[in-house]
Amino acid sequence: MKGALYLVSTPIGNLEDITLRAARVLREADLIACEDTRHTRKLLNHLGLDRPLDKIMWSYHEHNEKTRALELVERLKAGQSVALVSDAGTPLVSDPGFRLVEAAIAAGIEVRPIPGPSAALAALAASGLPTDSFRFCGFLPAKSAQRRQALEELRPETCTLIFYEAPHRLLETLADIAEVLGDRPVVVARELTKLHEEFLRGSADSIRRELAARPSIKGEITILAGKPHEQPADPVAAEQEVHELERQGVTRRDAVKQVAKARGIPKRELYRRVILPSEPRL
Repeated sequence: MKGALYLVSTPIGNLEDITLRAARVLREADLIACEDTRHTRKLLNHLGLDRPLDKIMWSYHEHNEKTRALELVERLKAGQSVALVSDAGTPLVSDPGFRLVEAAIAAGIEVRPIPGPSAALAALAASGLPTDSFRFCGFLPAKSAQRRQALEELRPETCTLIFYEAPHRLLETLADIAEVLGDRPVVVARELTKLHEEFLRGSADSIRRELAARPSIKGEITILAGKPHEQPADPVAAEQEVHELERQGVTRRDAVKQVAKARGIPKRELYRRVILPSEPRL
């Protein structure tokens, strides 16, 4: 096999999802760079590799990525072929690998993708949400304040949003999605391709209540948020609501921000109506 860097997608749960091409590349590569060698060993054993795995498997993860990338590029320059795999799915998608790809391209090494399973695309296809336009957002920040800020920046988006999330943060994240993104259809996909695969559909609040009633939440989680439900804007009512908040002691700036967010009206437009009441209303 020609010396090149192969980005090999691996199953996200069901080992039968490995492609014939991915299996061949893993059998023929001189080296296999693994996010977790113990995890990858299970896949290679499933494929029946009869090679000395300890000699061909190199650990490659977020903690050693910088130095390991340079070492692997030297092997690539020497004409060896390297297969990069993550624990599940497509390398570099919320997984290590960017430094290695960047260094390989800079060194003139050929980089070849070996497509295959992806949790984001599998969840999107079966979600029932629009697929013509979507945005993959990876993992949201772990801390609530930063997570809400990230969601606030995504609030204007009208395409389907896709997130990965850890099970122990799922309830908090759904609460933040409900508060920040508003009334959108939400889907939580859990344990895709595995025995306990599950899709929960509804609002962020309804799904959160259903999950909160369970004794525990386990598995790999993908969250999808669809396009906001369309609600006719009522700028006159919004203006009145701003004045009511002002009477309650809220500053005009905060009142405009709060009402615009709740009603889905551009802040600039609402602020103009409030400070220029004499302007012709269109």
